[in-house]
Amino acid sequence: MHNVVIIGSGCAGNTAAIYTARAGLKPLVIQGREAGGQLSLTTEVENFPGFPEGINGPDLVENMKKQAEKFGAEYMHGAVIEADLSQRPFRLNIEGDWIETRTLIIASGAKARWLDLPSEQKLIGHGVSSCATCDGFFYREKEIMVIGGGDSAMEEANFLTRFGRRVALVHRRDSFRASKIMLERAKANPKIEFIMNTAVTEVHDVEQNIVTGVTLKNLVTGETWRREVDGLFVAIGHIPNTQVFEGQLDLDPDGYIVSHGGARTNITGVFHAGDVQDRVYRQAITASGAGCMAAIEVERFLEAEGH
Repeated sequence: MHNVVIIGSGCAGNTAAIYTARAGLKPLVIQGREAGGQLSLTTEVENFPGFPEGINGPDLVENMKKQAEKFGAEYMHGAVIEADLSQRPFRLNIEGDWIETRTLIIASGAKARWLDLPSEQKLIGHGVSSCATCDGFFYREKEIMVIGGGDSAMEEANFLTRFGRRVALVHRRDSFRASKIMLERAKANPKIEFIMNTAVTEVHDVEQNIVTGVTLKNLVTGETWRREVDGLFVAIGHIPNTQVFEGQLDLDPDGYIVSHGGARTNITGVFHAGDVQDRVYRQAITASGAGCMAAIEVERFLEAEGH
């Protein structure tokens, strides 16, 4: 029987582990199949407080893990494939092993939707990104391309004009899903060029391990051509890792956990932290803050119960 199980080993999960471990609760952290969350895909993090020279993304999450382990947190590799939250203690199936816990912090994050091109996947963190606020700074006076047609694509394109020489916004269709105000804002920006009815079919150059350009295809005419770019930002949405909790937790239409105040969910004793609930900020520092909040909620909850 565990006092608290934390699902996820990114900034939110690791921070929750540090706080609950220091409170003497001996947390168990389920790392997931890809430990470290989205930060493990980021090469350089320059906006996390306390690192004036910046820090490598995987190094940052590894430091957090070591800090949590120092205070007694345990880490378990694997993913939650089934969950029973119908009664306490809660039961979780970790790839065949069932465990029980008095409280649960869900910090399983959200994964970016990608184009699923082999070349794109190989260049994530080397010119391909899903976060303009994380990586835009690296593309001062560079050629930037954004993929997408929704509000997030318009927002990313507008933000990136602060840095890039030009921003090309590529969309598969001839109309946008974005709200009228976001679309008008992007169209009014002289640094944004719109390329419609077009898809990226290849990202160059895997051999150099850096983005140098893309191959574009007009989906109406079939014409293909190469465009030189220095940075490719994919803004076609995120998928929260909440599938295993469907039908038990309150989720919004996109699968994000609905907050019931603070870090609480609709189930007493189950708490949320980070990108699994946050669809607005999605930063390492906000995820860490949310992990801290969830940990304090757990500590107070268990104390009130006499544990």
